[in-house]
Amino acid sequence: MEELTKYLDSGYAVDVLYLQFQKAFDKVPHNTLITKLAAHHVDGNVLRWNENWLSNRKQRVVLNGHCSGWIAVVSGVPQGSVLGPLLFLIFINDIDELLISKMYKFADDIKIFHAVDWDVNVSILKQDLCKLAS
Repeated sequence: MEELTKYLDSGYAVDVLYLQFQKAFDKVPHNTLITKLAAHHVDGNVLRWNENWLSNRKQRVVLNGHCSGWIAVVSGVPQGSVLGPLLFLIFINDIDELLISKMYKFADDIKIFHAVDWDVNVSILKQDLCKLAS
């Protein structure tokens, strides 16, 4: 936030976008998350522990005493766990690699900002938003 206030204190107009992932913790693909953990040099027993913790999960729905069939859960980090938010942050950690605008991430909330002193800077923020959407 220091960079944002620096722009404001210097008299720049700043556009800020507030984004939130919809059902973010439910949509993390397990195989991609394991690949990213390995890329962050998580290996050996710790990587296998995470992989085992996420794999072979099943779920079903119970409504008014009627049960659906069991289905495999291939995405999502367990909510209410201590490790879930950390795994989600590892999953989205590289989301801003191709952006020009500055980004702050906190769990499933994101703030993107850019000083808009020229029309080209407004265009940059729009392009960054399009990159995130794709």
